[in-house]
Amino acid sequence: MRVMVLVKATADSEAGAMPSSELLEAMGKYNAELIEAGIMLAGEGLHPSAKGKRIAFDGLGRTVIDGPFAETKELVAGFWLWEVKDIEEAVEWLKRCPNPMPGPSEIEIRPVVELADFGEVLTPELAALHDRNRQKVSGG
Repeated sequence: MRVMVLVKATADSEAGAMPSSELLEAMGKYNAELIEAGIMLAGEGLHPSAKGKRIAFDGLGRTVIDGPFAETKELVAGFWLWEVKDIEEAVEWLKRCPNPMPGPSEIEIRPVVELADFGEVLTPELAALHDRNRQKVSGG
């Protein structure tokens, strides 16, 4: 099962504060463990929301909203994409993670929707389209 691991933003991350050398080293070692175990598929930190944009959809209309965005606790400061046997394995790995922020922080784990989750609405044609797209993204 694939899971998205979302590092929630804090006032420090939204202010653009960079981590200490010690934290960078600890996170680098942790990421190396994830890679060695075959868990980590991707992972990156994100710039503060002040550098971002949102696109609001309403029917055919599109509105661009410039950051920063309110409610820091609802924003994402970084992410990993992991392949694990179940969400409990992801929880166990996350318990070993260094605190990614200088103060209190939260990290959220969310299962990735897989093709099988769509059930009967996924026609063979749609499955084939998805497979072609995924192959192109992965360079296959």
